[in-house]
Amino acid sequence: MSEDNKPSLQNTETTIPEDLVEANESIQNKSQEETSNDVDIAIETTKYNSIGEENPLAGETQTILAHVFSGDLEGEVYTLEQLEKPSDEYTENEYKQLMGMYENTLNEIEEKEIVTGRIISIDDKYVVIDIGFKSEGIVAVNEFNNKQLENMAPGDEVDVFLDRVEDKDGQLILSRRKADILQAWEKIEASHTSGDVVEGLIKRRIKGGMVVDLFGIDAFLPGSQIDVRPVRDFDAYVNKTMEFQVVKLNMVAENVVVSHRALIENDLEEQREQILESIESGQVLEGAVKNITDFGVFIDLGGVDGLLHITDLSWGRVDNPSEIVQLDQRLNVAVIDYDERSKRVSLGLKQLQPHPWDEIQSKYPEGMKVQGRVVSIADYGAFIELEKGVEGLIHISEMSWTQHIKHPSQLVEKDDVVECIVLNINEEEKKISLGVKQLTTDPWADILERFPMESKHQGTVRNLTNFGVFVELEPGIDGLIHVSDLSWEDKIEHPNEIVKKEQEIEVVILGVDFDNRRITLGHKQIIQNPWEIYAKEYTPGTQVKGSVVKVTDRGAFVALEKGAEAFLNMTKSVVAEFKHGDKVEAYIFRFDEQGKNIELSQLDTDQKKAKDAKKKIDKKTGIDTGAPTLGEISGLATLKEKIEAEEQTETIKKAKGKK
Repeated sequence: MSEDNKPSLQNTETTIPEDLVEANESIQNKSQEETSNDVDIAIETTKYNSIGEENPLAGETQTILAHVFSGDLEGEVYTLEQLEKPSDEYTENEYKQLMGMYENTLNEIEEKEIVTGRIISIDDKYVVIDIGFKSEGIVAVNEFNNKQLENMAPGDEVDVFLDRVEDKDGQLILSRRKADILQAWEKIEASHTSGDVVEGLIKRRIKGGMVVDLFGIDAFLPGSQIDVRPVRDFDAYVNKTMEFQVVKLNMVAENVVVSHRALIENDLEEQREQILESIESGQVLEGAVKNITDFGVFIDLGGVDGLLHITDLSWGRVDNPSEIVQLDQRLNVAVIDYDERSKRVSLGLKQLQPHPWDEIQSKYPEGMKVQGRVVSIADYGAFIELEKGVEGLIHISEMSWTQHIKHPSQLVEKDDVVECIVLNINEEEKKISLGVKQLTTDPWADILERFPMESKHQGTVRNLTNFGVFVELEPGIDGLIHVSDLSWEDKIEHPNEIVKKEQEIEVVILGVDFDNRRITLGHKQIIQNPWEIYAKEYTPGTQVKGSVVKVTDRGAFVALEKGAEAFLNMTKSVVAEFKHGDKVEAYIFRFDEQGKNIELSQLDTDQKKAKDAKKKIDKKTGIDTGAPTLGEISGLATLKEKIEAEEQTETIKKAKGKK
């Protein structure tokens, strides 16, 4: 491992307790004590270690001789050159030989490296280790785990980290913890480089994944790298030992990312290639549900994922795939399509089951009463599921004979179970028409028996429009009174001038349109048409009396004694002006029964012209002037009855045909 890539070990530096250093120096000095004439200062101390525990050497009196130099020279004095010269006891060659032998006992060591040492002794607090240097080093026992301590004995070899050759006190600084950390990083780096598999213990769960103990180093295992399948219970992996591959390493930032999924994918790659080489449409394969989404299900076919779309789960309607399958469920599926370019596999489940439309005509013949569940509601009707994959439509027009339904939700709700009748089947388009109203008798089948032509009935005003009044004759049976059939004489602009909602009103049946299911009603027909009477009473030239009810620039409107209203033009008047309430005598100048219009004149010449004109008309039509005879009236009545009977017979035939 290069110096630049080595992780920082400063935070784990071993600190040698000062009491142990001083004690060690004291022991060494004792062997060199000499008596001198200098002033000896004896210092007696009792030492304690840095963590508050009593030092192993505590209780012993240590005498340290400190020599105070007075400046005077005593005894024999040697120079440096004399000291470097070989001893007289040894020759120069013998001296060099002895020095070489001593230096060979010392190892060539460098700081910040792992070295192998031999255990000298072990006590409750320290382990003394000889690494082949001039002095021995010590390591606190808390830098070894319990298992290591149990298996260690004096004479065993152990790897330690040489932090410093000597500190300020000349002490050799060793560390077992730093050695373990450095070795762990070296193993991780080697594994990352070679791609070798390593073993680690999952310690705990964190946001986004798990923390793995890898040789004592915390590594990150992303949640997506635990397995090829989505993990649903992360806690089940805690305290579990697994194999991993180091996929990312940053020595400087001390960041390690591992993956277990990479190992599984490597194992599945060969199997995946075999499946893709042999896969083809129509095959039936076994797989496991890997993931469920709103649009479908992902199936693991053994290294190859296929999509089972929601529309291919069942022949019937499926709102959510979880209605059909569950996670980890094993099932057989059919290969619908395989795209070699994108490696996408489309699967189907419903294709393994018979098509529900097979022999549909025999299962649901027309006119059959069936039961189904409401699966969907639209503005135009309700869809009924008769069985999985077979649905029919009850159109809004087939829901009731009589009710005016604006939306199907007025009668049914989703998931309701309803009975209906099969009306028809379009096997080619796979459509079935259903009906509910056919379960009851059509009230229009005998409509003419209950509401014959010109019969009078009592009804309730349900709605008012600009063109007329809708009247309910019985629940579900309505008819329309056109605004022109409300009154014989009044000119009505809107029906609300004479009727109100929920008002009871008497009507006459004027017509029945069976095809469109419409009934035409009349209100004014309750009484005889007064204009038929006016036609007999107010023939042209007849003298009449009345009162002015309205005055305009052109003339005056006069209310006649019989009830009709006539108009007297100022050009036909002998009076210069009229006032409201003035009594008027005049002649009938023109009578228009169809247009319900009567014109008056006070000029004698107009009276004569009107009588002459009427005689000419009567002569051309062959009808005598004056009121018709009883025979004439009888003949007209017979003709009218014949025409009405023919019309009623034709209407009854249509009604029977609809049955």
